[in-house]
Amino acid sequence: MRLFTLAFAATALIGSVVSAQTIERLKETNHLTFGYRTDAAPLSYQTTDGNPAGYSPAICNEIAQYIANTFEMKNLDVDFVAVDSKDRFDKVANGEIDLLCGAATITLSRREKVDFSIPTYVDGTSVLLPKSATGHLSDLAGKKIGMRSATTTEQAVLNSFGAASVEADMVRFNTHPDGFKALQNGEIDAYFADQSILLVNYFERDMVNDFKLMDEILTIEKHGFALAKGDSDFRLLIDSALSELYAAGTMQKLFQAVLPGATPGAGLQAMYVIAPTLP
Repeated sequence: MRLFTLAFAATALIGSVVSAQTIERLKETNHLTFGYRTDAAPLSYQTTDGNPAGYSPAICNEIAQYIANTFEMKNLDVDFVAVDSKDRFDKVANGEIDLLCGAATITLSRREKVDFSIPTYVDGTSVLLPKSATGHLSDLAGKKIGMRSATTTEQAVLNSFGAASVEADMVRFNTHPDGFKALQNGEIDAYFADQSILLVNYFERDMVNDFKLMDEILTIEKHGFALAKGDSDFRLLIDSALSELYAAGTMQKLFQAVLPGATPGAGLQAMYVIAPTLP
């Protein structure tokens, strides 16, 4: 869907002349296509009126402005296209979207298909349980364990249960709302997801009285924006935009806007410091 048209005053072109397949097409068409997850709030989701929202789309709005200013574009058309967890990297690889602005963990297996920007967020797999549950993996033996299919969470859960020699009934869901609904209805005994996703749903779905969110995480996962493999100049452009956002403090401001009152964890605070230095 066409979301908006960006219009900015021309600014001086920074750095050296940038050229690559995506950039050349971008300069010819004045058009960018961003992909986003619809069910991964607060990082990436779709509002009731069908628009993209969350931390990652907000960052991509800033990236679009950076690109428009860099190439002195008076108008830059930006499309946000909803993607599923199962097809998102295929859409990047085949050129349907220029940049995946969703909640995507950087992994080596995914880098066989796409490239990634520098990290934009640090998350980890955790679990939401009924208040009566202990939270120990051994106590979940033989029970129904829910998770979103085709995600790093799924693999993290399988690895953790396997390492602990705990057998359980693994239930995969196509969307997070389906998983949370099943947990609230008593159809599953626990639901695993990224800690950020669990936290938002825990409060928004009024689960505080009957459920608990564990502090422990099974993984530490760095998120980044996926783009076409081998397009190094476009990746440098995106990384330059992100580096400027880190240096200006914009990344912290976007985090606070999406999660007001929340404190960035140690991993996220480290990224504020170790982002590449601007020239």
